[in-house]
Amino acid sequence: MKIKKILTIVAVAGLFIAAGVTAYVYNKAFTPNTTFNQKEVFVYIPTNATYEMVQQELAPFVKDMSKFDFVASKRSYDVNVKSGKFLLTQNMTSFDMIRAMRRNIPVKVAFNNQESLGKLAERMASQLEPDSVALYVSFTNEPFLKENGFTEENILAMFIPNTYEFYWDVNSNKLADKMAKEYKKFWNHERLEKAAAKGLTPIEVSVLASIVHKETAKVDERATVAGVYLNRLKTGMPLQADPTIIFAIKKETGDFDQIIKRVYHNDLKIKSPYNTYVNTGLPPGPIAMPDISAIDAVLNAEKHDYIYFCASPEKPGYHAFASNYAEHQVNARKYAAWVNKLGINR
Repeated sequence: MKIKKILTIVAVAGLFIAAGVTAYVYNKAFTPNTTFNQKEVFVYIPTNATYEMVQQELAPFVKDMSKFDFVASKRSYDVNVKSGKFLLTQNMTSFDMIRAMRRNIPVKVAFNNQESLGKLAERMASQLEPDSVALYVSFTNEPFLKENGFTEENILAMFIPNTYEFYWDVNSNKLADKMAKEYKKFWNHERLEKAAAKGLTPIEVSVLASIVHKETAKVDERATVAGVYLNRLKTGMPLQADPTIIFAIKKETGDFDQIIKRVYHNDLKIKSPYNTYVNTGLPPGPIAMPDISAIDAVLNAEKHDYIYFCASPEKPGYHAFASNYAEHQVNARKYAAWVNKLGINR
């Protein structure tokens, strides 16, 4: 009788202890433990981060760090930290947060209209963990350039403006490899055939497209402008593209942030492979990152006999085209008078 009573007492005590342990664990792991008012916040954990670094990063968002530590220890997160971008939502429990800290969220990386590889690296670095120096080094690594058929002068052509998905903590070399694959995907059979029909390589198309892109912001005019430049290339005439002079000045000075609104006669004498008034053919690389509409404008260039064009004062943003020099001179004088009247200078 006494034994049965003792066993009953022990069993009841065990239930109370189990209930207490359950309540303790529940309180630690399964009660809301966030302290932010937003619906969601993103947390960025760098590569090779320690658990202490995670604690510092999470401190503004976690109400009771001891509860988080408890679950982290039980789930072995404290010895297996993951780097990346992570999503926390309001009123998450410690258990939920640990689970969320193992789900790396992809980042949508967008870029366009960059005038140099350095500017592109800065743009991408603002959206990802690798800094601009690491990205630039990966993009200009000699084996990488050789493997993909580029040079440091024309590597900008590899980057097709678009939105791409990466993990925030992506390795810079892997990012470069991914962009090379995207470039090859963009240059499908149809585009390659069109380029070949014009006697151009994909890189040469991008170089010309960069000039077309800078020459006119009007998408509906780009195929016409592209046709002019192709006509000049066929006849061996210098491209005589003002945007290449502007690029040459910026490259020579190392200042890609300066704004140049007008090209003067003396500017045309600048010694640079990008000076298309002095040199025939295409410059050695893109003068900016052409968007897809500019690339396709070159591939689908309008067939006409125009050789000259200049900005149109009657239709701002567009150009006046001419088949001969006399006609072009008339257009050019109209434009010069309009510019002088406005007092536009550099």
